[in-house]
Amino acid sequence: MAKTAYIAIGSNLGDKLSNCLQAVGLIDRIAGCRVTARSDFFRTAPVGVTGHDWYVNGVIEISAEISAHQLLRVLLSIENDMGRVRVKKWDPRTIDLDILLFGKETMEEESLIIPHPLMHLRRFVLAPIAQIAPDLIHPVLNKTMKQLLEGLGEDDQSVIRINEGQKEK
Repeated sequence: MAKTAYIAIGSNLGDKLSNCLQAVGLIDRIAGCRVTARSDFFRTAPVGVTGHDWYVNGVIEISAEISAHQLLRVLLSIENDMGRVRVKKWDPRTIDLDILLFGKETMEEESLIIPHPLMHLRRFVLAPIAQIAPDLIHPVLNKTMKQLLEGLGEDDQSVIRINEGQKEK
């Protein structure tokens, strides 16, 4: 039985918007998965690090007939194929693909935590997910994506919608 999953997509190296759009296309070709909705993309300030270029971020909704673990393996393969190199946490990356939610499942394992443990604190995740699923309820916090977004403070988390006709640096 298919589950609805949400995946965060981000890039801050190279042609960031193209990287994100390429990842959406690759995810849509995963056997047993189909992209069913996509947020706009947003230019976002780095969070938790200094000296990094701004990111491009968005969220997609998929229908998945594979497990969360299978999905994670394929997403990591896509990141690798697109040139992501993992040296240390939060380094700049050509592409970053994170499972935010997978149906109503919750799990906490070394390799996979669902829901994503920081999603409710990140405007660059909440703005796009609230755009495509404002009434979606976080399975642990029991708040909608819109409520979580509205509850964030106005700190350094700048999020600016990108007109996809414009070229992102």
